[in-house]
Amino acid sequence: MSDEPLDHQANVLGAFALAVADRTAAAVAAAGEANPSSAAALSALLHFLDHPTLDQLRRVLGLTPSGAVRLVDRLAAAGLVTRGPGGDGRSRSVALTPEGRATAERLSAARAASLRGALGALSPAERSTLDDLIGRVMAGIVAEKEGGAWLCRLCDLTACGRDTGACPTANAAAAKYGAAAIRRDP
Repeated sequence: MSDEPLDHQANVLGAFALAVADRTAAAVAAAGEANPSSAAALSALLHFLDHPTLDQLRRVLGLTPSGAVRLVDRLAAAGLVTRGPGGDGRSRSVALTPEGRATAERLSAARAASLRGALGALSPAERSTLDDLIGRVMAGIVAEKEGGAWLCRLCDLTACGRDTGACPTANAAAAKYGAAAIRRDP
């Protein structure tokens, strides 16, 4: 731990991160899901998890095995997910119901509107500069991160540009773990 005082930029970054998190949580709650783990599970199931096992979902969300079971129990009781057979005889998979898909899409749209609104005061050029700077910050966070919930658990993987190599988090993870990153087209 450093005895160095917090500088202005780091302090403003912390306030910004908290404001964006609060704003997003409020938008998602207003769209119908106040529980952050439930919202993250629905988002992950909508955007990138295809019939994951309970253990895969647990790892994405950073939950304990029992926490994941309780979460899926709540989502199933609400009619948002169903359980099915897993890849082997011992595991179970999780999938969105039609109502769960509609809820996840509504939550995703609320998150997107909140985030777009947070950038409303910036010009396109400023947004481009911010994109580059945040990408570098995210790459640094990924380089230091060990375990826990996935950073992309609420992301819209189409919007982040993961498939075109525009996602700084995916590219940093690929570099960290020695995988081939998808590069941006020149």
